[in-house]
Amino acid sequence: MEQIRNIAIIAHVDHGKTTLVDKILMQTKLFKDHENPGELILDSNDLERERGITILAKNVSVIYKGVKINIIDTPGHSDFGGEVERVLNMADGVLLLVDAFEGPMPQTRFVLQKAINLGLKPVVVINKVDKPNCRPEEVQEEIFDLMFSLDATEDQLNFPTVYGSAKNGWMSLDFKKPSDDIIPLLDAIIEYIPTPKIEVGNLQILITSLDYSSYVGRIAIGRVNRGEIKNGSPYNLCKRDGSILRTRIKELYVFQGMQKVKVDAVKAGDICAIVGIEGFDIGDTVADFENPEPMDPISIDEPTMSMLFTINDSPFFGQDGKFVTSRHLKERLERELEKNLALRIEPGNTADSFNVFGRGVLHLSILIETMRREGYELQVGQPQVIIKEIGGEKHEPIEQLTIDLPEEFAGRAIEMVTQRKGELLNMERKGERIHLEFRIPSRGIIGLSSNMLTATAGEAVMAHRFIEFGMYKGEIQKRVNGSLIAMESGTSFAYALNKLQDRGRFFIWPQEEVYAGMVVGESTRADDLVLNVTKTKKLTNMRASGSDDKVNLAPPIKFSLEEALEYIQKDEYVEVTPNAIRLRKIFLNEHDRKRQKNN
Repeated sequence: MEQIRNIAIIAHVDHGKTTLVDKILMQTKLFKDHENPGELILDSNDLERERGITILAKNVSVIYKGVKINIIDTPGHSDFGGEVERVLNMADGVLLLVDAFEGPMPQTRFVLQKAINLGLKPVVVINKVDKPNCRPEEVQEEIFDLMFSLDATEDQLNFPTVYGSAKNGWMSLDFKKPSDDIIPLLDAIIEYIPTPKIEVGNLQILITSLDYSSYVGRIAIGRVNRGEIKNGSPYNLCKRDGSILRTRIKELYVFQGMQKVKVDAVKAGDICAIVGIEGFDIGDTVADFENPEPMDPISIDEPTMSMLFTINDSPFFGQDGKFVTSRHLKERLERELEKNLALRIEPGNTADSFNVFGRGVLHLSILIETMRREGYELQVGQPQVIIKEIGGEKHEPIEQLTIDLPEEFAGRAIEMVTQRKGELLNMERKGERIHLEFRIPSRGIIGLSSNMLTATAGEAVMAHRFIEFGMYKGEIQKRVNGSLIAMESGTSFAYALNKLQDRGRFFIWPQEEVYAGMVVGESTRADDLVLNVTKTKKLTNMRASGSDDKVNLAPPIKFSLEEALEYIQKDEYVEVTPNAIRLRKIFLNEHDRKRQKNN
């Protein structure tokens, strides 16, 4: 049995775990300080780099003192909870990475709870101890209290703590004595993380993750629980429903650094990638050919939200996208199903539309943003929460919401959340900030973050995670203001926008192309208003005093994709193309809208 350690890294968004893994890769000489300093090796996807969040779990391995350390990077955001649970099944221990100022955050708790229930041994890393106002000793106490409240065992509570700054590339057992490298962390991993538990018996591999390659199709990833898997040999695939399929392995890989390396056999305890298995799902077992014994399948988080995806049929369709037909859209969504496990797709109410179910607005907006960059054009309806009938009563997804913000905004934040049927569970002071905990329906979170940031001058830090399906909480008051709608197609003019400024706030600049039925602004009143923003000034050869003054326009509101999805009403779509995000009414014609309203 070769010396192996399998560890997963748990951390809240932006606490520095991807930076830490990069430094481990450099320390073990797998990478020299690479070409672009400041760029993360692991967050390879453009969206991950821009947003600074990890979306996909990744596998990396390093060799240190003759021991192979498999490092599994986990997403910190609860919308990707489906990724986290499966990944932890491959590990024997976890690195719990916590910011020395912020301390353990709600999403850290979410993943840590799952790791403790699986009996994994934690090694705590308190990062960013070089920041001003940091409080490493208090944070270590908070971590102990958190683990105690999650019913950790005595062995788990007896965790080692390493302090340091991943960004500056040092770790030490004493935060007052910085070192020159991260060797103390690697030593702690080898000393405290147990070697994989190896059972005796025939081959068992639980498929916990997958990769996709356009050359070989889907690749199954999992840890060899017992036995040895060999290239080219026949095996059985034990499905969730109890059926057993015969299969043969074409290629076998292990992880080395960032790459996959082809091998002939993989022994128990190591993590491998398998090519050639047809029709597998996450949670299936690859088992012995003669004597198959399936392992317990793993559960995957259920979707809590759905959106209608449909082809772009606005007057501007096909102007910037390459893929605009329903066939393109269907094929792309089916391809996404291959690797995005928390996603479900059902046909919509028309031939050109699809209902896409996911874990939250962020989860679905990442998919839309990725498609948009690939050259797709589509339209997306208002996010809908999934309502279940349990025992004849309506149940809806309930989430735990935490908000950290300065004291002077706490009253306003509580008022906003309670208006959306949230209940305040806990309120405590952390330094100069207040920490609030709520229980709130998922419907109440849609559109909350942009309002909350406006109300708290950008100071609020929000995080939420799904808890359970609970009793339906009744109607929630939505956006009160109506929309300003363009009357006819053409180019918008500053002259027209200036005359209409008292009607509301605009989303468009002058000289922007618009079409009839496009939403160009937010009305000051509750009902929709149709306006002519393409009106030009009548030219005369007389100069009138006062009418030729300069035009003073307020800058328009520009939405990000998530903000647009959270903003629209039931009778509106977000039109997404590679170069634009527009809001529009589902029915572009005013008579059609009136007829629909009266029905």
